[in-house]
Amino acid sequence: MDFRSSESPGSVTVAAGPRSEDALPDTAAAAVKVVIVGGFGVGKTTLVGSVSEIRPLTTEETMTQAGVGVDDTAGVERKSTTTVAMDFGRISINDELVLYLFGTPGQERFWFLWRGLFEGALGAVVLVDTRRLEVSFDVIGRLEERSVPFVVAVNSFPDAPSYPVEELRGALDLPASVPIVDCDARLRTSSRDVLMALMRYLQTLAVADTEAP
Repeated sequence: MDFRSSESPGSVTVAAGPRSEDALPDTAAAAVKVVIVGGFGVGKTTLVGSVSEIRPLTTEETMTQAGVGVDDTAGVERKSTTTVAMDFGRISINDELVLYLFGTPGQERFWFLWRGLFEGALGAVVLVDTRRLEVSFDVIGRLEERSVPFVVAVNSFPDAPSYPVEELRGALDLPASVPIVDCDARLRTSSRDVLMALMRYLQTLAVADTEAP
């Protein structure tokens, strides 16, 4: 958009600082950090963008020849951009609870960034693509190593096969306690339902901790 100088006739004055619609609600009492993780091309940027109530921050860059032979693009050959640092968004679950969403890059060569993104995270959403379940194995392993609780969201792709939940649980080697939910990352309501599933799971874990002898 072309903004004219504020000193020229008929100019438009652009206010400095954040937009009013991006301001944190006055009623917000608690903020929680959540990471959105998954393999390359599973829809992390799409989910953050669809559910965020503020204009999301993205670090999407055009894929170049530098990634040929390094990034595994099998199954997502038409993908032309990739996250190189992180995605960031925000959603208010209710008047008091706000979630800060951090989407991680999917390629293994960017995994060194994960440590900082995981720091202080209360939980995670693992997005999976049933056409390429194998790209999720290392992601889940890293969360388990760091003891970060997570839910698994099966993103909907037009040509993706559908499997019963228990088959997916076995293929991903997940304990019975970890929720598996369906998701269409393009839809705000669906992405919000995934985050709500994570919040319910975290609440269940917190209650179990308080009741433990």
